[in-house]
Amino acid sequence: MTEREICCVVCPMGCEITVREEGGALSVSGQGCPRGEAYAKNEYTAPARTLTTTVKAEGYSTPVIPVRSSKPIPRERLLDCVEVLRGVCVTAPFTIGRGVVDNILGTGADIILTNQ
Repeated sequence: MTEREICCVVCPMGCEITVREEGGALSVSGQGCPRGEAYAKNEYTAPARTLTTTVKAEGYSTPVIPVRSSKPIPRERLLDCVEVLRGVCVTAPFTIGRGVVDNILGTGADIILTNQ
């Protein structure tokens, strides 16, 4: 049996959730709602994060512009994605939601502009 403590970030309550794995089955305790249970199971089996960073911008009011992933990316791929974005330079038009990199590293997540 393995056990892991996870602090839920789904809502402001920040429940301390315990996930136990025994014989391939997961049991969850300490969650305050069903969303916390789903979050803890996902965090235990396949942690993912939304990537937020900046990329170079040519012709923008500052030398860089903020971007984010359209959906969470597996945590172990985040630094690889940042390496790809180091070589990206965006030009006008600078519209929120505009795609910068489609399906980055095959993760299914697009990198989009978050400012204009």
